[in-house]
Amino acid sequence: MDGKAIFLLRRKRTIRVAIVLLGVALTVILISLNTGTIRLSPTSVLKALIGYGTAEESMILYEYRLPRIIITMLAGAGLGIAGAVFQGVSRNTLADPGILGINAGAAFGLIAYISFFRSLDGPAALMIPLFTFAGGAVIALVIFLFAYDRYRGLLPIRLILVGIAVSAGVSAMTLLLSLRLDEDTYTFAARWLAGSVWSRDWVNVWGLFPWIVVLIPIIYYRSATLDLFTLGDETAASLGSAVTRSRLILLALAVALSCASVSMAGGIGFIGLAAPHIAKRLVGPQHRHFLPIAAMTGLVILVAADTIGRSLFQPNAVPAGVVVAAVGGPYFLYLLFTTK
Repeated sequence: MDGKAIFLLRRKRTIRVAIVLLGVALTVILISLNTGTIRLSPTSVLKALIGYGTAEESMILYEYRLPRIIITMLAGAGLGIAGAVFQGVSRNTLADPGILGINAGAAFGLIAYISFFRSLDGPAALMIPLFTFAGGAVIALVIFLFAYDRYRGLLPIRLILVGIAVSAGVSAMTLLLSLRLDEDTYTFAARWLAGSVWSRDWVNVWGLFPWIVVLIPIIYYRSATLDLFTLGDETAASLGSAVTRSRLILLALAVALSCASVSMAGGIGFIGLAAPHIAKRLVGPQHRHFLPIAAMTGLVILVAADTIGRSLFQPNAVPAGVVVAAVGGPYFLYLLFTTK
């Protein structure tokens, strides 16, 4: 079988998998719209969506559930893509935004804000995503600087090791600052750190939406470069790729994508690890095929986790990040022991 036939076969498989995942995503979203403290039937949801629902149904759907669901959709897709880029650039199948310190930096940004400003309500609360984004971006920059070698460029193995070390140090500073918080503020911070999307509204949706729709197509456009990294730096350079420059650009895009997602969805872990692995097993290792599948897989995982957390454990909702970690932790151990 020649290369063109293999490409067509993989493209057909990707399309079939994408259609199946789209159906799963729509099913999960419909279930999420129907479940909650106040249950809405599918008929009520449909009527509210087309403008024929009651005032209460429309308020529940448009003011509470839709913003929350859209945030989980966007953040899940963003984390899935970011994880795929981190794994491709570092050539490490266990890399994800959490391991590389993005979540720790965002958490530090949150704790720093509420420690010094202590404003959680009103317009000032809109500063929280900015601080969490800035925290993740600054820590990522620190990791890049420590991992960079002036002669050999940005080294993948050093990137992972430095990320783990810096993440541990930043987490310790975050814990130290959190011990000074009052009970109510600490409860808010703990909920965010656990990956809760409770109380998200349309402002948060529009804050995250541009990052997702702009950065994901740019990353997909560079999918061929990600394929070259899997061959090794020397081979990629011999094929005409500016290795260090391309690695820095892709890492910057992935950091921005993951920081934006975490700033709105909270400290969600393991999606960036699991989604690319699942996508590779479904459609193969070429990034042009599995990047869209990784995005859809991350979307399904996070929406399903949020739905499970707020429906199966009523009246006390469990943050989506806790549900993801409950499944992602054992999956990480499985990958750790099965990856060569």
